[in-house]
Amino acid sequence: MKLAVLSCIHGNLEALETVLHDVETQGCDRIICLGDLVGYGPYPNEVVDRIRSLEIPTVQGCWDEDIVEGLNACECSYPSLLAEKRGLRAHEWTNQVVRDDVREYLAQLPVSLRDGNLCFVHGSPNSQHEYLMPELDGFIALERVLSTEADVLFCGHTHIPYVRSLDDTKISISVKQIHPDGPQSAPVEQSLSTPIKRLVNAGSVGEPRHGRPNATYVIYDTESEAVGLRELPYDYEKTCAAIVEQGLPKIFAWRLSQGLEFAERADDPQHLCQR
Repeated sequence: MKLAVLSCIHGNLEALETVLHDVETQGCDRIICLGDLVGYGPYPNEVVDRIRSLEIPTVQGCWDEDIVEGLNACECSYPSLLAEKRGLRAHEWTNQVVRDDVREYLAQLPVSLRDGNLCFVHGSPNSQHEYLMPELDGFIALERVLSTEADVLFCGHTHIPYVRSLDDTKISISVKQIHPDGPQSAPVEQSLSTPIKRLVNAGSVGEPRHGRPNATYVIYDTESEAVGLRELPYDYEKTCAAIVEQGLPKIFAWRLSQGLEFAERADDPQHLCQR
């Protein structure tokens, strides 16, 4: 079975339609979405309607949670005070335009899904807000996969697609302690070997941050266990124009056109989240 995994659509209907067409062209049998249907983009209701119409199993993303919880989720990942203010503006705009039924739909989404030896989350098994970056410490990456008791952990949230294999992992533990037989006793050593585990990040359909404006998603073959990263060009300028027309911060349109993460990183590097 060919499984398509999408994440971080962020109200970008143009990008979603492009990806859905490609999913059909590639002959995928099933689609799973890793959340963040809303936020940043100009079409939150339309994106949710499209996902619901196709009955795509979906987990709750951090933006989905924010809209449901009344913006109470922590946004510590913002790199500056200005970035946080712009993010808050996008939250407020999204909160104003989403319909009640859309809010109710986002509220009932699960935080994780399981399918055999596969697990699906938005950020990490710990939180929708935790970033599992490609350069994440190997021990932490392995711990996150092992905590799900799955062989493959699919995540999003970083907006950067990648596949990370944790091959034939062996963890060795050595403990020295005072022993009744005397202080010179040999340390207690233990080792743990795990089979191959994988961490697969689907990137972002509607808000890419890998250096290009193209939409990304992944295709997983459940028989061969092969993972394919898909990158698709689409008419992003149409979405950029809609962002500006809706009164959202223009920096969101520029950032979408560049496929960049933090355009304003240097404006206030000392900013720390107060929550």
